[in-house]
Amino acid sequence: MRNGFDNSILTINRMTLLERLNSTDRFAASIGARLTEVRERYAKAEMTVEECHLNGGNVCQGGAIYTLADLSFAAVSNSRGVLTLGIANNITFLKSAQLGDHLVAECTETFNHYKLPYCDIKVTNQHGELIAVMTGLSYRLKQAMEVASLM
Repeated sequence: MRNGFDNSILTINRMTLLERLNSTDRFAASIGARLTEVRERYAKAEMTVEECHLNGGNVCQGGAIYTLADLSFAAVSNSRGVLTLGIANNITFLKSAQLGDHLVAECTETFNHYKLPYCDIKVTNQHGELIAVMTGLSYRLKQAMEVASLM
C-alpha cells in the first residue's frame, strides 16, 4: 500500500481472467494445474501427472484430477464478470491416470441461470481417453469479478 492506496487491486483488475486465476488459485498452481484457454462458456486447464500426484495405488490421486477439473469450472463460472463460487460438484472417475499422463479438463457451461449456473467438465489424457466426468453448480454473488478480458 502506498499513499493509502492498494495497488494490488489495480494489478488484479488489469489481468485477464486466465492470468488472474492462474496467479491467485495458489492450490491449483502448487500442483501444476494451469488454465490454458478461456472463452465464453468454455475453459481448458492442463496438468502433467508427476510423482507428487501419485496415491498409494501408484495412480494419480483423485484430488489432483478434481482440482484440475475445478480450475476449468472456476474459469467458466467467473467468465461473466460476477464473482461466482462453486457450491456443488459431482465427479466420477472412469479410468486411472498414470505417471507422465498429460491431463486436460474442458468445462462447458450447460445452463446459464442468473444465480446458479451449471457446467459439465470432462477430463481426458493425451490419448483422448476419458479419465473423469464432473458436473458443477455455482452461486453468483452480488460482487463484480473485474478482469481486463477472458484471455
